[in-house]
Amino acid sequence: MADQRIIRIFGIPMDLGQRRRGVDMGPSALRYAGLQRALEKLGYDVWDMGNIAVAQVEELDEDAQNGIHHLSEVKAVIEEIYSRATQTVAPNEIAIFMGGDHSISIGTVASICHIAGQGRVGVVWVDAHGDINTPDTSPSGSIHGMVIASLIGEGGPQLVNMCYDGAKMQADQFAFVGTRDLDLGEKLRMAKGDMAVYTMRHIDEQGMAAVAYQILERFKDIDHLHISLDLDSLDPSIAPGVGTPVPGGLSYREAHVLMEIFADSGKVRSLDIVEVNPILDERNTTANMAVALTTSLFGQQILPPRLP
Repeated sequence: MADQRIIRIFGIPMDLGQRRRGVDMGPSALRYAGLQRALEKLGYDVWDMGNIAVAQVEELDEDAQNGIHHLSEVKAVIEEIYSRATQTVAPNEIAIFMGGDHSISIGTVASICHIAGQGRVGVVWVDAHGDINTPDTSPSGSIHGMVIASLIGEGGPQLVNMCYDGAKMQADQFAFVGTRDLDLGEKLRMAKGDMAVYTMRHIDEQGMAAVAYQILERFKDIDHLHISLDLDSLDPSIAPGVGTPVPGGLSYREAHVLMEIFADSGKVRSLDIVEVNPILDERNTTANMAVALTTSLFGQQILPPRLP
């Protein structure tokens, strides 16, 4: 369809879902790195929908609600993401959400489930962390570590019922890639086995291509892949500008191979780019890396397709 070449970009400059300042400047860094221009070179019609308004942390008090920091303010942003995306993104268009911290993904995934249909979405969580804590298991009380629990209906009603009541997805609709830093509660939850979890050990032993193809096989009956890319999934040597760096992450080529194989599937319809922190970066290296991975995800190839 013609509108499959339309990409809508949303900026969500939020750092309220975690405790380290700077990721609110992520959308600006990605724009400066030329995200729109790079996608247009691939033949897409790209519409920058601007930024969603976010309260400044200096305006807010530090009190946590039910053990969750900035709950009301984060909820307002998440529900605005949902409202804006569901009103403007057509089912056959592509949506890219630029964070901000990973708590935005409660709103982005809820939006995509509404647009595509709940049972038709598979989410690939490319992240060093599990982000499946609940308010009871979270060591920090930060929402960016509770996203998946919220989406699958296990995060407590104050998180689960954002955007609309109830779970947005089932646990088996998630696949994790690059996992290497988990809290105890996350380890226990993941051990249930209903989610696909590919830790760095799996990638070391099997290779990234094998992991990517296993994920596509898992999601063979799903026609909408949502990629949630946290830049801390990459090794800090190639992506220093993140708030929670963890050594031993994805290499440059591992990350690109993952994106290239997903691109070949033709199923990628939406993307989060989160946790880019320009304050901690070196010459916008991390935002530039995010743009390069995005172009790989949406069709940039080393060689052109073979002509008939």
